[in-house]
Amino acid sequence: MQLFYTDVFVLPLPAGHRFPMEKYSRLRASLLASGDFAETDFHLPPAASDAELARAHDPAYIHQVCSGTLPEKAQKAIGFPWSAGMVERSRRSAGATICACRSAFSHGISANLAGGTHHAFGGHGEGFCVFNDAAVAARAMQAEGRAGRVLIVDCDVHQGNGTASILAGDDSIFTFSIHGARNFPFEKETSDLDIELPDNCPDEAYLLRLEAGLDTAFALARPDLVIYLAGADPYHDDRLGRLALSFAGLAERDRRVLARCQTLGIPVAIAMAGGYARQIDDTVAIHTTTIRLAKTFSNRQTPCPD
Repeated sequence: MQLFYTDVFVLPLPAGHRFPMEKYSRLRASLLASGDFAETDFHLPPAASDAELARAHDPAYIHQVCSGTLPEKAQKAIGFPWSAGMVERSRRSAGATICACRSAFSHGISANLAGGTHHAFGGHGEGFCVFNDAAVAARAMQAEGRAGRVLIVDCDVHQGNGTASILAGDDSIFTFSIHGARNFPFEKETSDLDIELPDNCPDEAYLLRLEAGLDTAFALARPDLVIYLAGADPYHDDRLGRLALSFAGLAERDRRVLARCQTLGIPVAIAMAGGYARQIDDTVAIHTTTIRLAKTFSNRQTPCPD
């Protein structure tokens, strides 16, 4: 199973910033320490090119981001101060999901150990998201002739509003988001399928709604590829979450998504998305479980032809 990482491209943040940048390097270290992965399983991705980004983003926005000429209000909406490091990391994160999708077609399953930047719209970013890696990667796979139809399964606690906006009206890419009804973004976009959950939603209720959503999404999408955003933030002790899933509930969520892909013989690329637990060790543990579980599926997957 190939894993693509970007944690060496550090986004410089001021002291006290609430984005848990260190979770990415700690995730890679945790996976190495697990014994399930060798050094050779980890790969640095190339940066997404302007042409790749432009399949999902306005070229003027790409230029503003890369040149550091975004208006102050637009930069504040992203939530990161501008830096060359921010640009490089954002490009690499999109590139990592592109690489994970390509690898999934060869090996059945792959992962970006970052990504899931689903609040980035075509012409602006917000919510710690600069470029929308899932939309960029889905369009890249179509342009490369690898996939005609793509399903994005977004299990981050926040709605994938940027993804829904970018892909609105595109019948070849189906967007499914299961998220907190009263959480950010407070003005939702319309995905192809949205499931909104009440505050403090526990494991059993979440999994019932997820299962029904997967039934609908796979039936309507008929995908050649799934991109799965495995957010850690539905966790009950997440600072920005408002749901009440346990470690076991999140692992079962992952198992159900991945099992559905395996049963149908559909390659799946995973991205980490959000995670803001009060104890960063909890976020790292949730993401680690997702990838270790995926490895057990990779051992059973039948590789898909390039």
